[in-house]
Amino acid sequence: MDSFKDKLNSLARTLGKAVPNESEYIDYKTLRKQYETQANQEIAQLQQQSKKQRIEMLHGRSDLNPRWTFANLIEDSDDVVEAVSIAQSFIAAHEDKAWREAGSHMMIFYGDYGRGKSHIAGAIAHQLIDQYEVTVLYRQLSTLLEMRHSAYDFGSQDNAGQKFRAAHQELLDVDMLILDEVCVNETVLKKNSQSWLGNLLRQRLVNKKNCILITNHNLGDLEQALGRYCFESIKEYDTYKVRFSGPSRRKGLTLDEEDQVTSAPRYQPNQVR
Repeated sequence: MDSFKDKLNSLARTLGKAVPNESEYIDYKTLRKQYETQANQEIAQLQQQSKKQRIEMLHGRSDLNPRWTFANLIEDSDDVVEAVSIAQSFIAAHEDKAWREAGSHMMIFYGDYGRGKSHIAGAIAHQLIDQYEVTVLYRQLSTLLEMRHSAYDFGSQDNAGQKFRAAHQELLDVDMLILDEVCVNETVLKKNSQSWLGNLLRQRLVNKKNCILITNHNLGDLEQALGRYCFESIKEYDTYKVRFSGPSRRKGLTLDEEDQVTSAPRYQPNQVR
């Protein structure tokens, strides 16, 4: 007499189905382990995709130049080599939770135009985003001050005040704030600008937020330009000062021979125009 199993196999063959093989039998514990492994792999893949999306969003919101990376940096002078070494140490310190929670940290990059200050600051930011998902904002101080000035134009019809308040809150909340062109073409900031920047830095200090300041001034001139109140705010940070003194890395504007143009004749007062 056929067993129940034989009957099932016969039915399977009649229906054109594969007949289960005794050797393919998997016990419950093994099957459960396989399912758990597969599920964990799928979760890990989803987490990686989610992390990649978060990092892409952080890069997009930072307003950083995408070319400002260490891979694109040419270490062709001693000051750049030293700056990169300090930058890498600063990045590596983020691995230490105690260091991150100890206080606020500030890097001051100072030196003449075209020395690579903004590039290295951007490279630090890009790497912090990639490794630690740090939120970053890159802003030029002059742009913020112009925006702040517009916020007090009560005749404005473009909600300038509301936009500046939102921007100001973003400056307070972001993990790493990069302020470029600090006091560019300015011998001394206006008193209200000094107070605003000083307050911004003090509030970030209290909330243990980090900053990078980039300036063409030397430190003495920077103190004079920012004013004592604002500069005292900077002194409260755990500060890293990096001087850039090498040659400019910006290409000059030159004309090839075929592009040379003749100079226009000088205007004479009695010339008819």
